[in-house]
Amino acid sequence: MKRAILIALGLMLANGAYAGDWPQWLGPNRDGVSPEKVVPWKAAPTELWKKAAGEAHSSPVVADGKLYLHTKVEGKEAEALTAYDIKTGTIAWEVTYPREMFTTPFGNGPRATPSVVGENIYTLGITGLLTCFATKDGSQVWQVDTLKDFSAKNLTFGVSASPLVIDGMVIVQVGGKGAGIVAFDAKTGKVVWKATDDPASYAAPALRTIGGKPVVVVLTGRNLVGLNPADGKVIWQQPFRDLLNESSTTPIVVGNTIFASSVTAGSIGLKWDADEKKIEQVWKNPKLTCYFGTPIPFGKQDVLMVTGALLPPVSATLRCVDATTGKEEWNHPKVGKYHATLMGVADGQALMLEEGGELVLIGNRADRYTELARSKICGETWAHPALVDGILYLRDNKEVMALRLNR
Repeated sequence: MKRAILIALGLMLANGAYAGDWPQWLGPNRDGVSPEKVVPWKAAPTELWKKAAGEAHSSPVVADGKLYLHTKVEGKEAEALTAYDIKTGTIAWEVTYPREMFTTPFGNGPRATPSVVGENIYTLGITGLLTCFATKDGSQVWQVDTLKDFSAKNLTFGVSASPLVIDGMVIVQVGGKGAGIVAFDAKTGKVVWKATDDPASYAAPALRTIGGKPVVVVLTGRNLVGLNPADGKVIWQQPFRDLLNESSTTPIVVGNTIFASSVTAGSIGLKWDADEKKIEQVWKNPKLTCYFGTPIPFGKQDVLMVTGALLPPVSATLRCVDATTGKEEWNHPKVGKYHATLMGVADGQALMLEEGGELVLIGNRADRYTELARSKICGETWAHPALVDGILYLRDNKEVMALRLNR
C-alpha cells in the first residue's frame, strides 16, 4: 500500500500537478476520478463566484491557484486563453491568437481541454493550433499548426482531442499520413515521434498502465491503439471504427479490462494475457453507444457511462455496466439529449452533471440507481467540471463559475 501511494505521488509530481489540482482533461489521472468526499447536500451548493465566458465546449482546468479556460473570441476568428484566480474569479491574465475561419453545427469555440504541467499550459484549438503558454503571464512559448504541417484534414466538428502531456512530450491526434498521432517536445514544439496512418477522431489519448507497463492508449478514427510512450511504436491495435467517425470518449482501464466506446459501433472490452504479450477482444456490445461522455470506473469491475440513440427521439441514458462482460447492471433514462458528464468521488460514489445543468450525487450501488442529492446549478453544458478542495469549477454555455459542495 505504501509503495502504491509513493508511486501515485511520484506520477503527480512528474506531471507537475500540485495536491488537489485538476490540471488536465478528466483530472489528475485522466480517468474522471477524484479522491475527494462529497457529502449529500440538502440546500443547493453555494455559489462563490460567476463570470461571463466565451463560446467553447473545452473544460476548465485548475492548477496552482488558477483556473484556465480556452474559448473563442466573440465576433472574431480568434481564440483566447484566460487565467482566473480560483478564490475570486478575478482575471489574472488573458491572451488571444488568430485562427483560420471555421464553423460547425454545434459550436465554434475550442473543444479540447488544456493541460497544465509545471510552468506551462498547452492548448489545442478547433483548427489544430497547438500552443504552449507560460502560466505566469500567458506569454506564448511556441505554436504549431498541426493540420497544416502534416497535411491533415480537419474533422466535421473541429479538432477536439485534448493534448496528453507526459515525459516532456505533448501527444496529440493529428490524422496525417504517417502522422496519425504525433509527439512534440514540450519545451520547443519540435517533433519527437510520429505514429500510424490512422485518421484522427475526437477522442483524447491517455496514459494507462497495462500489464504493469505504461501505454499510450488512443481511440483513433480507425483503431484502438496502444503505443510505447518513449518512441511511439505500436504495441498492439484493435480495429474499432465508428461509421460516423465521431468517436469522442477516452478509453479507460478497469481491473484488467480496457474499455472503449463509440457512437455507432457500441463498446468493446479488451484484456491482456498473463504473460502480457497480447491483447484480445473479449466482448462487444453494440447497444452501448456512447456520444462524448467518457465512462468512469464504478466499484470493483463496473463502469458508469452515458449512452444515446441515433434515431429520434434522441435521449441520453445513464448505465451501469460490468466491464468484464459488457452486460448492463441497471440504467437511468433521460439525463440529457446527447450527453451528461460523470466524475467518480470517494466512497465509490459519483457526480453527474446533466446536460441541462442538474448536478446529481449517485450512490455506490451496483444493483440499482440511487440518487443521494440533486440541484440545478447552471445552464446547458457539454463541458466536464473540475473538483478541487470541495469546490466544483464548471462552465455552461454562457458562464464559468465556482460552487462549494461541502459546507
